[in-house]
Amino acid sequence: MLVPLHERRRRPSTAELDGIPWLRLLQAPEYERAVSQITVGDARPGDFVCRVGRPVTYWFGVIEGLLKMSTDSEQGQTMTFTGVPPGGWFGEGTALKREAYRYNIQPLRNSVVAGLPVDSFHWLLDHSIGFNRFVMNQLNERLAQFIAALEIDRMASPDVRVARSLAALFNPVLYPGVGEVLRITQQELAYLVGLSRQRVNEALGALQAQRAIRIEYGGVRILDLDALRNSGQDAAASAR
Repeated sequence: MLVPLHERRRRPSTAELDGIPWLRLLQAPEYERAVSQITVGDARPGDFVCRVGRPVTYWFGVIEGLLKMSTDSEQGQTMTFTGVPPGGWFGEGTALKREAYRYNIQPLRNSVVAGLPVDSFHWLLDHSIGFNRFVMNQLNERLAQFIAALEIDRMASPDVRVARSLAALFNPVLYPGVGEVLRITQQELAYLVGLSRQRVNEALGALQAQRAIRIEYGGVRILDLDALRNSGQDAAASAR
C-alpha cells in the first residue's frame, strides 16, 4: 500500500534548502524560523501534492523534478494549466485566502517537493519585507503566465503552442532553478501542451532548425528565449 505523501515528510538537506530561492531574501531570525518549519517529500507519479477541494495546509515548491497543475471537467477530461519545474513555488493565492484548492498538482516524474506550513507563510508576510516582495513578484508573474496560457490555448499552430509553452517553463522569476536547460521528456511536454508526443517531436525539430532551442539528452537547452516568446506574432500581425 502506497503511503500518502504527507506521511513521507522529512527534514530538508542543506543542498535542498539551497534550492529554495526566497530563503536568501530573509533576515536571520526569519530565516531560522522558516527553515525550522520547512519539510520536503519525495513525490512519485500518482501522488497528489494538492487536490481539488482539499483545504490549503502548505505553500509548496519544487526542489527537483516536474509537476503539472490541472483540473478535471465534469465530462472527465483533464485540463492542464501549466507545468512547475525546479525552483517554482505555487499556490500563494490559495494560501493567502486560506481557501480550498481549485486544481490538482501531481508529479510527472519522481520529484522532491518542499512545503512551508500556511501559518508560517502568513507569519512571514506579517514580518518580512523581502518575503512580501517575493510573493508580490510571484503573483504578478503568475497573472501574466495565465493570460499567456489563455492565448496559447487558442492558437491553432502546434509549433507556436510548443514554443510558447517552453518559454513559460523558462520564466526566470517563477522558475529560477531551471537555468538554460529544462530537464523534460517529449512525453512530459506533450502532457503539458495537450498534443501528441509525435507532434511535439516535430515542433521541437522545427524550433531547433530555427536555432531557438537545442535538443539534448533528457532535456531542452534554450538558445533564444525571445524567439520562443514571440513565436507566431508575425503570422498574427499579418492576419490582422
